[in-house]
Amino acid sequence: MEKIIEVKDLLFEYEEGLKTINQISFCIEKGTYTTILGHNGSGKSTIAKLLIGLLGKQSGEIWVGGVPLNEETLNEIRSQIGIVFQNPDNQFIGATVRDDIAFGLENMCVDPNEMDEIINEYATKVDMLEFLDHEPTKLSGGQKQRVAIAGILAMSPSIIILDEATSMLDPKGKTEINNLVHQLNKEKNITILSITHDIEEAALSDYVILLNNGEIIDQGKPEKVLKNKEQLESLSLDVPFAYKISEGLKKQGIQIETYINQEKLVKKLCQLHSKK
Repeated sequence: MEKIIEVKDLLFEYEEGLKTINQISFCIEKGTYTTILGHNGSGKSTIAKLLIGLLGKQSGEIWVGGVPLNEETLNEIRSQIGIVFQNPDNQFIGATVRDDIAFGLENMCVDPNEMDEIINEYATKVDMLEFLDHEPTKLSGGQKQRVAIAGILAMSPSIIILDEATSMLDPKGKTEINNLVHQLNKEKNITILSITHDIEEAALSDYVILLNNGEIIDQGKPEKVLKNKEQLESLSLDVPFAYKISEGLKKQGIQIETYINQEKLVKKLCQLHSKK
C-alpha cells in the first residue's frame, strides 16, 4: 500500500540533552487507521505537533504525501492534515457553528457562493445541521468535537490527527465520535492517526505504535501489540476489556481464543451459544 506518512530517525528535545522523541521511525499507509498509544508524558502529542510543523525537529525526516516537511513545504503539508485537539474550545473561532466551519474555507479563499453548500454538507455529515446557528461553546462535549471535525472535513484533508480528542468526553460522546471517525475512514478513505492512551480505541485500529519515553517499544497489528499483557502493564497501560473476558472464560473451561475486540468476542460467544 501507498505510504502517506514516513518518519525516519526523528529526534526532538524540549531541553538540550533531554530527548522527548528519541530517533523514532515509522510509516503510516494511506487510508488506514493508526493509533499511537502511550501513557501521559510518553511523547505522543509531541509527535502530532512535529507532523504539522508546530514544533521543529532537531534531526530526522518527516514526509507527508511524498513531500518532505521543511519551511518551504510547511503550508502544502498542513493543507493535507487536519487536527482535532483534546479540548475543542481551543479551536473555535466563530460566534456560531456556521461561522466556525466557514473559517477554514475563508482561509482557502473558497467562493462565498459555494460556501453554504459545503457547510451544510459537512454539518449534515457529522449530524450537526440543526445547530448551525448555535454558539459552539454552549454545545455538549461530543457536539463540540463534531463541529471541530466538520470544520476539518470542509477543508478536504487526506489525513486527520486526533490528539486525545475523546479523552474529555463521557462514554456516550466518546462512542459517537469514535463511530463517526471510523465511518469517515471507511467511506472517504481518510487516513486517521489517533493519539491516545485509551486501550479500547487502540483495539479498533488497523495498526498500533506503542510509545514510552519518546521511544517506540512495539508496533504492529492490534492483535499482536495489545495481547502482550506484561508489556502493557509495565507501561502503566491496561489490557483491553475483551482480553480480560476471554482469559476469564478460558479459566472457566470454555474453549475460546483471546480477543481484544469486544464486538468480535460477542459474535463468537453468540456462535458458541447457538451450537448448544
